[in-house]
This record gives sequence, C-alpha cells and structure tokens, in this order.
Amino acid sequence: MPERPSAREALALVTDDFTELPVPMRDSGPDGPLAWAGYDASRARAAARTGEEESVVCGRATVGSTPAVLIAFEFGFLGGSLGERGGDRLEAAHTYARAHRLPVVSLIATGGSRMQEGMLALTQLQRVARQSALTRAAGLAQLAVLRDPTTGGGWATLGAGADVVLALPGTQVGFAGSRVRPPEADPAAYTAEAQLAAGTVDAVVPPGELRAVLGLWLGLLTAPSTEPAPVPRALGAADLPATGWDAVRRARDPGRPRARAYLDAYFTRRVALGGDRSGGRDPDGMLCGFGSHDGRTIAYAAQTGTATRPAGYRAAARLIRLADALSVPVLTLVDTPGAANDAEAERQGAGAAIADLFTAVATARTPLTTLVIGEGGSGGALALAAPDNTWATPDSYFSVIAPELAAAILKRPADRVRATADQLRVRPQDLVALGVVRGIAGQEAAAPPPPG
Repeated sequence: MPERPSAREALALVTDDFTELPVPMRDSGPDGPLAWAGYDASRARAAARTGEEESVVCGRATVGSTPAVLIAFEFGFLGGSLGERGGDRLEAAHTYARAHRLPVVSLIATGGSRMQEGMLALTQLQRVARQSALTRAAGLAQLAVLRDPTTGGGWATLGAGADVVLALPGTQVGFAGSRVRPPEADPAAYTAEAQLAAGTVDAVVPPGELRAVLGLWLGLLTAPSTEPAPVPRALGAADLPATGWDAVRRARDPGRPRARAYLDAYFTRRVALGGDRSGGRDPDGMLCGFGSHDGRTIAYAAQTGTATRPAGYRAAARLIRLADALSVPVLTLVDTPGAANDAEAERQGAGAAIADLFTAVATARTPLTTLVIGEGGSGGALALAAPDNTWATPDSYFSVIAPELAAAILKRPADRVRATADQLRVRPQDLVALGVVRGIAGQEAAAPPPPG
C-alpha cells in the first residue's frame, strides 16, 4: 500500500506560504492523562517518524488570493488521532480565525479519537463542535478537504460539519473505521464517491485541481454583500402571452431556456453544492451553489423544469441558510410543474422538506431575488420564491394548481382546461396585476423598489 501523503505535503497541494501558529502548551504528566504505559514512547516514535509534535498542524496561509486558517492532520502521527493537545491546537486555530476574520480550511486524515487518552480524547469532539459553532456564528466559512482516511469523530465534526465538503478521489470516508465495521459491510459504501452520491460530500476533486477549486470556493464564500441579486435578463420570448393557456403552453415548450442556460448567462464562474446533507441529491431537479456576477458573489438555487424531489428542497434550504450565515445574497429560479408526488417522495419526507424550505426563505436576513423562468406549479414552486421580490419572464406562468388538475377537481370536461387556465389568471401580466410578482423581466425600471 503506498504511503499516505503527510500533513505538510497536503498543505503544499493548496498553498505556498504556510506559517504555523503558536502551539498551546500542555503538560499532562508521564504517559498522558490516563498514565497509559508506553504512551510517551509511542508519541516520541511518531514525532521522530513524521517530524511533527502532534497529529494536527495549524497555521495561516493564502489559498488562491484568499487568506485563511489551515488545519492539516498528520495521519502518520498515531493515525491522525485526536487527543487533548490536538484539541488545544484546533481551539487555538478557530480562535485565531475569529480574531482575524478568516475562513477555516481543514485538510483531514484521521482515524478518530486517541484511545490512550480515553474519554478525555473523545470529549475533544464536543470542544471542536463548539469552536466550529462559534466560527459559524461569526459569519466565517468553514471548508473541509477529506484525505485518506477520514473516519470517526474527525469526519463527524470537522468533516461533515463543514459548510462545504470536498474530497480527494478514492478517500475512505465514514463514521466507522475499517477495523470496527461489520465484516459483511460493503467497502464501497465507505468512500468519498459514495458520500458524494449520498449528498454529504459536495465534490470529489483530483489533487492537481484542489488548489484552484479550493481557491475559487474561498474567494466566493468570503465576499459578503447587502444588495439583492440583480434580476436576470429574460432569455426566451419577449412578447407576452395572449391567454392563460398560451402562457402554460409556452412555459412547457421543451425549447424554452432552462436553468442551466440562465446560470451560464448570469455567472462568469460558479461552484456547486452537491447535496442535502441528509442522504440525498436531486441533481436533475435542483441546482445549488455560489457564483460570481459582475464581481459580486451570489448564491443560487434553481429548479430545472422537472418535479422537484425532497432532496432538492433540502439542498435549497441548506444553500439559503449558508448564504444567510455568510451574508451572501441569493438568487432563486423557479421552474417546476410541482413537487414530486410519488410514493418514494412521500417516504423521503416531501412535506417536511418543503416546509423547511418555506421556513428558510421566510427567516433569511440576506436579500433574496426570484425569477420564474418557466412553470410555477403550486406550493412546490412557491417554496422557492422570495416574498415581495419575485419576478417572471414572458414565457412563464405561476398557478395555484395546473389547469388540467384544476379542471379535474372541479369536474370539468377536458375541453374546459383552456378556459380554466384563463380563470386562474396565470399569465405574467396577470401575476403583476394581482401583486404576486413585482414585474416582468426586462421591465424592471417600471417596478417600485423592494420593501425595506
């Protein structure tokens, strides 16, 4: 098995100017707090082998063009395990980050808590979690890079607890380490790629691309703004629909511009969040991430025209809460015939996921801007819409329910569907008249300023 890269080699992947922070001093007596026979000798051998005094190296560096606090684990030092001295270093790193308003990047390679320090080692996880919470409350971004292996408490705190999680290919990732899993467990489930599929990891990044990707993420997540995201220009039809059914037909046209076209036109560069952090992804229904628009960072959550699944709603709620914590304005693009309503969607908690997104939108302090670019199907679309700052394109519609379903509920024949669409007043110009949207994209100058 090839030797794992050291902490210093991991640091060299992402920066050229690492400066180590002062190391907190602790003397716990011979052989550590439990007087574990031979523990001092084990630490001495690890130090001689790795050149490090502990399993954690902390310092300040520039990644891309962004200064940050970097934390790197040395797996060669007792398996990258965390004890009291490691906890001291992590606490000092977060304290320094908050004092200097810097994001925190953790380059993780650990097998978990250090057995030779018993419960005192395990309680370092609580200490790390508190420091992470304080750093998040200070509005500072936290990113994790998962190296091989990332297991145990290191994964469950610094790893999975980070705002953005990147991983190197083939990395072993899981709460259970390789020696404590059930013998019949599928090893493929404990990989970065499996965690990506489960929505826990945001991206798997080759080592040669890590510096650029991490630098892009840091640049985007450290640019707060108080101004709302500008309304994107309409990419499709410029004229308004004559009837409600015309609006529905145009919104359903497969040739109409979709979310990816809008994101490509709006952002010069962007990065994507990979999932909902609850075991799911909806890559075909919801696109979430951060991008650069006219030199400003804007977060985005965009429906793609399909029925949105619960994981998509949870990912959008995650995106909005992260943007809110970092004071980044949010752009949402509404385009769905409605929420997925199959049995599997119900088992995955569709109602709870939509409710959580409504709450995230309602409680966000950062400004939200919404553009309806296609179908606005009922509550599954409204959950993503910004109250008082929603706009529509000429080839979109918004409705309490699809006209066909409305006609069915009202027991109307099929030939009354078009008339029902008119009665529902779903056209963009109807929505403006009703006060549901502020205006139609391309006519922003005629709209009043957003409230507040």
